[in-house]
Amino acid sequence: MSPIALVLVLFAALSHAVWNMAAKNSKGEPTIFVWMYFTLAGVMCLPLGLIVGADGVDVRRLLVAAAVSGIIHIFYSMLLQTGYSKADLGVVYPVARGTGPLLTVIIAVTILGDRPDNLALIGGLVIIAGIIVVTGADLIQRGSATGLIYGVATGVAIASYTLWDDYSVSALANPPLLYYGCACIAQSILMAPGVIRRRQKFTSTWLLDRREVVIAGILSPLAYVTVLFVLQSSPVSVVAPVRETSIVFGALLAWWIYKEPNPLRRIVGAGVVATGIALIAVA
Repeated sequence: MSPIALVLVLFAALSHAVWNMAAKNSKGEPTIFVWMYFTLAGVMCLPLGLIVGADGVDVRRLLVAAAVSGIIHIFYSMLLQTGYSKADLGVVYPVARGTGPLLTVIIAVTILGDRPDNLALIGGLVIIAGIIVVTGADLIQRGSATGLIYGVATGVAIASYTLWDDYSVSALANPPLLYYGCACIAQSILMAPGVIRRRQKFTSTWLLDRREVVIAGILSPLAYVTVLFVLQSSPVSVVAPVRETSIVFGALLAWWIYKEPNPLRRIVGAGVVATGIALIAVA
């Protein structure tokens, strides 16, 4: 991975951590909140995508690929939210975000023929180890079979959309910004029936969470479109682990802002992750 690509993915990971902290602070109806920021992201990205990268696009191929991405992302969101409602966030989230890149690396290398540099691959595995250092003790202390099941299932969904989106922007050559905008609109349309059923809470959700909606609606596409651009030139088996450094950024921000415990473990884990990033940088 080139230095520029590495910096871009780290920027995306930090953006992901920040918008997830905003989402964590939301107080309104969850389905409506998610629909709002998906819709905002789509409304912003689709026009920009048409301006920046619409020439020579196979519209049918683009729409089908975006619809598939939207469906996978909805399954991901449903699994994650259900897991949060049935188990501890401290189990579901780290298991999901750790399982996702691990499965992505395994499938990309063993099945899809991805051939990253050996040093870069080792760096990716070191990053996953660092994530485990940051979150592992919490999993032992809060161990929950239900949380582990939902976390792994969500991780499968993460690996699925990561690999599909990589295929869509690299093999199918869909422009990342336009592709993501179409995928967000697809998610918005597919989620609309659920929002309509909860329409009584629409206004209250907006009044409670409008700041969080704007933060998520801007930083979520910024983070993911950046990753899609990098996937056009870098192997997914390396990009996926670097992207999940968002967990470490989130853990450090939670310690700094919310004074959450175990700062030493978080710092050690961040150091392990930094080692993995350094290996990728010199590969």
